[in-house]
Amino acid sequence: MKNGSGRRAPAAAPEPASDKVIRCAIYTRKSTEEGLQQDFSSLDAQREAGEAFIASQRNEGWQLVPERFDDGGFTGGNMDRPALKRLLAAIEAGRVNCVVVYKVDRLSRSLMDFARMMELFDRCGASFVSVTQQFNTINSLGRLTLNILLSFAQFERELISKRTRDKMCAARRKGKWIGGHPVLGYDIDTKARRLVVNPDEAHQVRTIFDQYLELGAMLPVLQDLDGRGWQTKRWTTEAGQTRGGKAFTKSLLYGVLTNAIYTGQVNHKGTLFPGEHEAIIERATWERAQDMLDSNGRTNGGGAKNKYGALLRGLLFCVPCGTAMVHTYSVRGSKRYRYYVCYNAQQRGWKNCKTKSVSAQAVENVVLAAIRRLGSDQQLAAEVVRQAREHLAHRREEHGRDVAVAEAALRRLNAEVTALAGDAVISSTARVDRLLDLQGQIQAAEHRLADLITEGRELEADQFDDADAVRALAEFDPVWASLTTREQIRLVQLLVAKVGLDGRTGKVTVDFRSAGIRDLCNGATPKA
Repeated sequence: MKNGSGRRAPAAAPEPASDKVIRCAIYTRKSTEEGLQQDFSSLDAQREAGEAFIASQRNEGWQLVPERFDDGGFTGGNMDRPALKRLLAAIEAGRVNCVVVYKVDRLSRSLMDFARMMELFDRCGASFVSVTQQFNTINSLGRLTLNILLSFAQFERELISKRTRDKMCAARRKGKWIGGHPVLGYDIDTKARRLVVNPDEAHQVRTIFDQYLELGAMLPVLQDLDGRGWQTKRWTTEAGQTRGGKAFTKSLLYGVLTNAIYTGQVNHKGTLFPGEHEAIIERATWERAQDMLDSNGRTNGGGAKNKYGALLRGLLFCVPCGTAMVHTYSVRGSKRYRYYVCYNAQQRGWKNCKTKSVSAQAVENVVLAAIRRLGSDQQLAAEVVRQAREHLAHRREEHGRDVAVAEAALRRLNAEVTALAGDAVISSTARVDRLLDLQGQIQAAEHRLADLITEGRELEADQFDDADAVRALAEFDPVWASLTTREQIRLVQLLVAKVGLDGRTGKVTVDFRSAGIRDLCNGATPKA
């Protein structure tokens, strides 16, 4: 085109497609933490694709905001994700106008959550773009396509979840280890994906069960574990973070005592299946612990008053059913009649038990007669003394294992200090904090080892002869007559470990506590 002077007018400069700046944020997500430690992870690949897409829209005014919104190890089934929360806050603050993702399901796999986010986007004037699925939410067709894709994403998530649950159920029924936190007593063989026994920790687990069955309550067991310096399972995650290694609490101890995994079984929805791993605790021992836990639970830890003088409360078991017999009574006129009733018969009906009930006074007299025979029957007294000595020898052997565990723990802590001192990766502040923590643990371990050495000397000095034992057992009647009802109950609990009553034959079996007999021989008569 020519102007009035006949010259051609200069061409106008091309105008940009848009003067509006669209601030774009890239959101990335990965459901698991696997591979996040790599130099180039899935999150980096998603972000790289998003950056390339934004660069291709530079003429439209698209600009990448510097803040990163990466959620590694978070499911898309809910909105409880830190980076997503920051992203939504940035949209509400007006710092982000467009959200770019590699794929729709990276933002959400829940149709309800996605609708909630889209409502927020509309209210704040923000748009949403998927790099690999060419559409955006600016027009109605894009919204329709998005909802269709999201419905399939949610269906896929639910289908995968169901398949995963079915696979885990099938593995559980076959007794396989399907993952989770390591438990005290076992290590995880990552190659074979199975549990293997840790000998030192297995000794601790057996001791915990033995102590609970002997002491009859969790609180004294906790005090014993605290004195030994034993802690929960300590392990290291794939990321190198240390977990566990805490002092036992009542709930943590309860978790150990109720974990059927120690019997070589796995629990799936309340049903036990034989496991592939080796058992640490015998099934009978575990079931006795469960009966005691159940009984203590009904009596708030055994603290209920025994106002009717039930000598065998918590000790008497029904042999045919294998369950505890509980104390009860009936009143006829002005007289009260005491009984021990099988808990199975009480709960499920008399026809389910051969023992049903027995006179409390009758079975208590049988047990007291058995205790008196210890002093009058020389052969029986000698056998009891032999068992007491075996118990002492077992305690010394157990003490030797405790010493070995304490020495191994001290060596491990010292080795960790040495390794930490030469670690150039960890920051100086973190190194100092960890060293201080280790020094505290080393000091506690050294005190524990010193206590064990002192205890070992006391065990070596713990001796008694046959004559003292027989004399102490023969004097049971005078001692018994001088005790109150509560003291008599406590003495029976000291001497007797378990009483079995077989209603089919009327036979009563009494298992004595070797440690209790030894204490009685040494002159230790417990007071209530």
